[in-house]
Amino acid sequence: MLELLDTIGAMLTTAPAGDAAGAAEAAEAVRIDSVFDFVMKGGIMMIPIGLCSLVTLTVVIERLVSLRRRRIIPAGFLPGLQKRLDGAGDLPGALAYCRKDGSSVARVFEAGIRRLGGPIDVVERNIQEAGQREVLGLRKHLRVLSVIAAVSPLLGLLGTIFGMITAFQTVATAAEALGRTELLAKGIYEAMITTAAGLIVAIPALVCYHWLSAKVQKLVMEIDAMSYEFVEDRATGGPRRAAATKRADAADGIGATRPKMAT
Repeated sequence: MLELLDTIGAMLTTAPAGDAAGAAEAAEAVRIDSVFDFVMKGGIMMIPIGLCSLVTLTVVIERLVSLRRRRIIPAGFLPGLQKRLDGAGDLPGALAYCRKDGSSVARVFEAGIRRLGGPIDVVERNIQEAGQREVLGLRKHLRVLSVIAAVSPLLGLLGTIFGMITAFQTVATAAEALGRTELLAKGIYEAMITTAAGLIVAIPALVCYHWLSAKVQKLVMEIDAMSYEFVEDRATGGPRRAAATKRADAADGIGATRPKMAT
């Protein structure tokens, strides 16, 4: 009788100890002390997601530096160009000035200045082609942000699938796993972390893509307006002549043309 009571007492005292050990193991499996712990508990798919985050940060910083207005449309460019074209009409000096400036608006105006004196449609076509080339340069790397915004959630979803596979594999290989959360915590935690990481990368990438695209569009519209005024003022012989040309074209039913850069 005493032996039976001793056996029951031993069972009662060891069961809570086992539960406490299991709870401690489960707590340790989900504990995060640093960003490195967060990454390590996310599994193998955290590697491509992490690379996507680094690429996103690199592209955003590079575009913010490259799309500064003073690099695309310097404040003193147009007055300096007009100074060289007014009066003597120093076309070689104006071309040299554009080449020295090296900005996007300078390259667009250089293409138009090369054809000054010729038919206005030729001048407009040259400006339009140069503008389209500059648009491609301004939108450089933005497609990378768009791709990352679409791919990152898919990588997170793939990591979720891997995590759930790990959890179910644990259940299948250990008979007691269904009642012990510490054995399932690792797989489930991996599944949740990769989903969150994919969204954490994708959302800022998508926001930055649209923000930078809007910035590019604004700059292109400004260059477009400047080039239109330049063609109207120079290729048509000045504002008065341009106004007379417009009135004559309207009387003849001819629509006025304008160089337009695709965005």
